[in-house]
Amino acid sequence: MDTTVIDNKLCAAQLLFRIENVPFTRWHTKARIIMGSATLFDAFDALALAFVLPVLVGLWHLSPRDIGLLIAAGYLGQVVGALLFGWLAERLGRVPSASITMGLMSVMSVVCAFSGNFHMLFMARFVQGIGVGGEVPVAAAYINELSQAHGRGRFFILYELIFPLGLLAAAQIGAFLVPRFGWEYMFLVGGIPGILIALLILRLPESARWLISKGQFSKAEEVIKGLEASTPKRNLDPQRDAAEIDKRVVDVLNNLQGQKKASWKELFSPFYRGRTWVVWALWASSYFIANGINNWLPSLYKTVYNLPLQESLYRASLSNVLSIFAVLACAFLVDRVGRRRWAMGSFVLSGALLAVLGIFGTGSAWSVMLLASSAYAVMGSTTVLLYLYTPEIYPTRMRCIGTGLATSWLRAASAAAPAIVGVVLTAQGIATVFLMFACVSVIGLLAATRMIETTNRALEEISP
Repeated sequence: MDTTVIDNKLCAAQLLFRIENVPFTRWHTKARIIMGSATLFDAFDALALAFVLPVLVGLWHLSPRDIGLLIAAGYLGQVVGALLFGWLAERLGRVPSASITMGLMSVMSVVCAFSGNFHMLFMARFVQGIGVGGEVPVAAAYINELSQAHGRGRFFILYELIFPLGLLAAAQIGAFLVPRFGWEYMFLVGGIPGILIALLILRLPESARWLISKGQFSKAEEVIKGLEASTPKRNLDPQRDAAEIDKRVVDVLNNLQGQKKASWKELFSPFYRGRTWVVWALWASSYFIANGINNWLPSLYKTVYNLPLQESLYRASLSNVLSIFAVLACAFLVDRVGRRRWAMGSFVLSGALLAVLGIFGTGSAWSVMLLASSAYAVMGSTTVLLYLYTPEIYPTRMRCIGTGLATSWLRAASAAAPAIVGVVLTAQGIATVFLMFACVSVIGLLAATRMIETTNRALEEISP
């Protein structure tokens, strides 16, 4: 191998070790808060329409088909955004890509507030979805690369807790705001602060791991120096643990020697093909269930059970309250339980709750509130887990592409689910809707049994 190549690999290995050798500091906290704020508003914007629809149903005389199409519009845009910005983040970097997505979805949220009819809102939500779909995989890759291998599960999922908190904020604010001030204010609250956050993201340091993967060692050095300057503490002392440090650097170097240049085609190579199909099935099935339930509940309470607007919105918000507790449990237990077992358990429990609801419980709004909300909360922990798991199964050079393509399946499933619910609800009734979700959970369970376990992933990479 060329001497220059070997020197570059050694430099990369030393830089990667230095990232791992700095414990968690305020430097990490600042980045997590700013990027987390973007993810919070991403979640807010994704769910805002669900709490606006019960008003628009009467105002614009929307049918179940129209409701499904409006919900689907945003997710169709998210498919485009996940693919586009997953690709762009590999070329421009994580920080500029995240800033662009945040700016786009915030500006279009304001545009949604001034949409005067079904067709205008459909188009505004589609364009906004491009930004929403791009922000999450880019932010997930950035935070994953920011964190250390040891304890990554808790660090990352506590960050991802921000997403269900954003959903909870949308639910609570929607239940309060919409009946009192009008549906337009829901979109304004989701849009105006996001423009400021887009500017704050631009001030974040670029991912040092991404810079290293692109051979930009001097820029990576500057970022790592800033990280090291934030604390005098180190996981291994250079004087006391010199031999262990040398061993770990050599381990990283040996792994880097065999790495190849990134290509999206590598996702379907013999080494990655199995995990790619599995993770796509997990994203599609979990989000078909979660977003199908979450986006339809407010309208179901209003149109099927004829509850008052405010009561419908508050009952729908329960699912997001329960989800917070499920995600917290996942954050503190996932490194101990493992990614695979947690995903399998959530599909089993969620599917059982939905099957019981479909067979016995749809005659009562209370049964729907308790069983559907609980099923959503359980499944919600796995939807968050996938943002940890997916970046773990791909190396830095293809992490955003792999995550972006995987999350495009969540967008496609989330677009399909509301539209299908509208058709099934009209043709077969509400019981069949929940039985359909229970059947999809079986597909997710089969995929979960084939997951590779990534707990305590080695810091260097897991690819050949």
